[in-house]
Amino acid sequence: MQKIFDLTFDEERALYALKNAEVNNCKFDGPADGESAFKECGNIIVNNSYFNLRYPFWHNTNTAIKNCELTENCRAAIWYSEGFTAENCKMNGIKAFRECKGISLDSVTANSPEYFWRCNDIRIKDTEIISEYPFFECSDIVIDKLNMTGKYSFQYVENAVIENSILTTKDAFWHSKNVTVKDSVIRGEYLGWYSENLHLIRCKIIGTQPLCYCKGLVLEDCETEGCDLSFERSEVNAAIKGEIESIKNPAPNSVITADKIGEIILEKEFCEPDKVTIHIR
Repeated sequence: MQKIFDLTFDEERALYALKNAEVNNCKFDGPADGESAFKECGNIIVNNSYFNLRYPFWHNTNTAIKNCELTENCRAAIWYSEGFTAENCKMNGIKAFRECKGISLDSVTANSPEYFWRCNDIRIKDTEIISEYPFFECSDIVIDKLNMTGKYSFQYVENAVIENSILTTKDAFWHSKNVTVKDSVIRGEYLGWYSENLHLIRCKIIGTQPLCYCKGLVLEDCETEGCDLSFERSEVNAAIKGEIESIKNPAPNSVITADKIGEIILEKEFCEPDKVTIHIR
């Protein structure tokens, strides 16, 4: 394996088509302001390096970065690539991942609007993300211990499992399909509208008007806070610990159980009250 140490690169396509190489303690920065340092590369390991230029990793296969920093100038950092791992890295450029496959993050901090668009086969662990529109149209996602702050997250996501996470976000999981969230806190407005087969297990749900217009919605042993006008037009089977503020016009055959319900709104012109089962323990 070729080894590259202690160098600075600022030219266009500095390491174009590099294969089977290890890059250590390098900087991608400088007055030439060149983009696409690693393009059409394969089997690359990058350690302890600093990136301050655009489009550093495009059309690559099997890339691993560790202890690296990608600044806010690294826009569109990883696009059209397959097999990319990042460990203990900072990623701060807009649109960091686009149309990639086989991505693994461990102990990453990211501040990146439009983080992960149209990617699949994603694994994330012990990571912090600040973003708007993260994970748009992504699929096959496994997440453990994510702390995320942002807006409009997980739209049109399919086949995802999220555990032990804190998600502070607006409009999360809209139009999602086959998503399971376990042992997590989800804080935000209008959670999960238009979702299909959204399954929430031992979660705390915080925010107004959650989980409306859903199909196949399941809540197991969940807690709620500030959840008013919940489940409107949703097909729901919900077991709620404690109180929920209000329930409005769930779809026929819905079953909802809670310790306390502040208000139950069943309007005959918008639902079929005799086909909705609501239990108060």
